[in-house]
Amino acid sequence: MIFSAHRQNRPWSGETTGNDESSDTGSSSTLQHDPDCYLCPGNKRVSEIQNPEYEGVHVFTNDRPSISFDAPQNLETPTGLYRNRPATGLTRVMCYSPHHNLTMAEMSPVEVAAVVTEWQRQTQELAGLEGISSVNIFENKGEITGMSNTHPHGQIYATNFIYKTTESHLQAAAEHHQETGRVLFADILDAEAQDGSRIVAQNDTMVAFIPYFARFAYEIYIAPKRTVAHISELTDTEAADFSQLLHNVLIRLDNLWSMPFPYLMMLHQAPVDGPDYNLYHFHLALYPPLRTPELRKYVGAHEIGGGNFLADTMPEVKAAELRACASVRYDNG
Repeated sequence: MIFSAHRQNRPWSGETTGNDESSDTGSSSTLQHDPDCYLCPGNKRVSEIQNPEYEGVHVFTNDRPSISFDAPQNLETPTGLYRNRPATGLTRVMCYSPHHNLTMAEMSPVEVAAVVTEWQRQTQELAGLEGISSVNIFENKGEITGMSNTHPHGQIYATNFIYKTTESHLQAAAEHHQETGRVLFADILDAEAQDGSRIVAQNDTMVAFIPYFARFAYEIYIAPKRTVAHISELTDTEAADFSQLLHNVLIRLDNLWSMPFPYLMMLHQAPVDGPDYNLYHFHLALYPPLRTPELRKYVGAHEIGGGNFLADTMPEVKAAELRACASVRYDNG
C-alpha cells in the first residue's frame, strides 16, 4: 500500500461524478490543440512551467508526483506487527503526441514506433539511477478508467520498491523453473501457439493473445517470442515488430465497436535493482474494462475478497472477434 494523500489536488479533466452517462467512454477531444490542456505544446502546467513547442514525444517530471525522492524519511513506527518504510522515487509524464485529439490507435506507425523507442530509453535511463528498483510504465485511456486528461499520454513510475504483481511473477517463474527447468512465460507462449484459438495477431518476433487465464473479456498480452526481462533489451527488429503489433491490436479494439476503446495498459518488466532476472519475460498487458459498449466489468465482493476473478466470457470467443476486425481503423476507410 502506498499512501499519497497530497494527490487530492492534482489536475483533473476526466470523468467526475454526475457526468452524462452517455458520454463516450474512450473518446478524445476534437481539438488538435486545446488551450486549456496542461499537456498541449506551449501551454502552462499547474506548476506554471510552460511546455515547449514539442513536435514528437515529450517527457517531463510530474508536477504532482505520487512518489518522490523528497518523501518523508522519518516515519512513525506502527504498532504491533505492522511495518513501513519510505517509498521514494520519481514519476514522469510522457505525452505521445503534440496533437490533443489523437489516441495511439489514431497515430501513424512512425509515431507509435517513437513511443516504443522512448519507453526503451526511459527504462534504460531510470534503471541506472541510484535508489531505483523498478520502472513501471502505464497508461489509463478513456474517462471510464479514471484518465485525468484526454491528451494522449502515459506515466512512468521509477521506485525504490518492487510492485507486488512483479514479485508474484518472479515467484511463479522461479517455482516453475525449479520444477521443469523451463521459463514459465515461454511455456505459456508455447501453449497459446499450440492451441491458436486465443491468438489475436502476430508477426515474426511478437505475438498478441488473450490468455487462457484472462480476467477481463478483452484482456490482451503482447509479448516477444524471445525471453527478455525489459523492453530496453529488444533488438531494433523486435522493437519495430512490437510497435507494429501494438498499433495493430489497438486499431482492432477500436474497430470492434467503432469507438475509441478504453483500456488500462501496463508494461510488465523485471526489477532493475541488479540481479539477473533471466526467468522474467517482458510483456505489455491491456486491461479493457468493457464487456460490451455499454457494460463495464464490475468486480464483485467475492472477487476482491476471495482473490479469484469471475470471467464473464470465453477468451477464445473474444480473440476470434478481434481477429475478425480489420487492422485499418474504422474511420480511415
